[in-house]
Amino acid sequence: MTAPVTCIRRAAWAVAWDAARGSHVYLRDADIAFAGNTIFHVGGRWDGAAAREVDGSALLVIPGLLNIHCHPAQSPIFRGFVEEFGNPRLFYSARHRFRQAFIPDVEAQRASARFGLAELLAGGVTTVVDLSHAYPGWLDLLAESGIRAVAAPMFRSAAWFTETGQETQYEWAPDLGEAAFVEAAAVMDAAERHPSGRLSAMVSPAQVDTCTPELLQRSAALARETGRPLHTHAAQSYAEFAGMTRRHDMTPIAWLHRLGFLGPHTILGHAVFTDEHPWLVWPERADLHLLAASGTAVAHCPTVFLRDGTLLHDLGTYMEAGIPIAIGTDTHPQNLLEEMRVAELLARAAAGPRHRCDTARVFHAATIAAAGVLGRPDLGRIAPGSRADLVCCALDHPAMQPLRDPLRNLVHVAAERAVRDVWVDGRQVVAEGTVLTLDQPQAARTLQAQQERLAAAVALRDPAGADIEALSPLALPLAR
Repeated sequence: MTAPVTCIRRAAWAVAWDAARGSHVYLRDADIAFAGNTIFHVGGRWDGAAAREVDGSALLVIPGLLNIHCHPAQSPIFRGFVEEFGNPRLFYSARHRFRQAFIPDVEAQRASARFGLAELLAGGVTTVVDLSHAYPGWLDLLAESGIRAVAAPMFRSAAWFTETGQETQYEWAPDLGEAAFVEAAAVMDAAERHPSGRLSAMVSPAQVDTCTPELLQRSAALARETGRPLHTHAAQSYAEFAGMTRRHDMTPIAWLHRLGFLGPHTILGHAVFTDEHPWLVWPERADLHLLAASGTAVAHCPTVFLRDGTLLHDLGTYMEAGIPIAIGTDTHPQNLLEEMRVAELLARAAAGPRHRCDTARVFHAATIAAAGVLGRPDLGRIAPGSRADLVCCALDHPAMQPLRDPLRNLVHVAAERAVRDVWVDGRQVVAEGTVLTLDQPQAARTLQAQQERLAAAVALRDPAGADIEALSPLALPLAR
């Protein structure tokens, strides 16, 4: 070995990849060794010399998690405002009035992203798909964090709004998104050229309803030409489904199929309101078949929908249909382990006694399935030849006790509290629970200041002059 070797010695438990089974398996008392950015030994004893040895006797070692759908430049700064704020006439999916008045500028976006990236790393996420509108310094911040990032600069033809609160309306750009497309293409090129070597790109027209058919087709062509994954938000709200069926007389999924947008390298966030959803009255039941037959993946982010009182029906059915499922956080917190727990529990509640979802399936979605969606067979698994993206969890943490099944304890109880050490591409980015690449406490203080600055300006931006307390009151009244 030419690069220095790190060896995790005698890990009490490890989640390793068994290619013959096609699944993760538990290993006990296992050595895991990597040199540079590549794992070369998994299981049994490795007798070579190591520049660094980690005592694994009280550790669970898992592959680094992949967050397939995340908005770190905006969701952290909304914390405390949007959890219970929405429009019931749009199934709580519309926060447009708040978002019109509380607008993160570049300084606030950077503060939000820095905090969010630190939170992701501390929770065991080693790869993130960052869906952001490009802002100055974005790529350098991703690289500074040490995370493996897929930059997905969003672009669109129109902004959406609502005046009546009962339907979405659109303000179409004069060039229908041409300039935004060109800018995003340049950012994607820059991400792939970034000297960090950990950045890649995804083509991401923002939403199916805010893009012209020509922009969607041009995006799909760019993805094919460059070999990049392709993403859009689709079937994500009741209002979107109603508007798209009125506009095209077909579901959002069927519309994307007609445009040639679906395919094995396409990801849809969130595909909740398909023609299978029990809240919708639609004469056909074809959406899940179209997704499965085309190999299109779904980025499943249950918390943001649960917060609005909605849910996907049901995750197990999507999986049984053969639709690739990956997990994302979308909203705050940027905690993929908690998101996995919510995904499993909601799937059980939605399906009832005949549910077809369990911890192994959601863990597979957050690792192997996500890596497959991104075209990265070297991620999401602990196996020789895979990238050294590893997470060590403390088995002696009280939340991991009593210890019978460590993965269930991690997903259903401990979550990020048990995450101790994290490596990305062979570089340690979290040690003893502390993020090494970003100053997380300072990021929190900066985010607080930026949130307060934006909140103070809300009354100046709201059309009716409402202040932040009127738009989003505290959970409890403040005693005077």
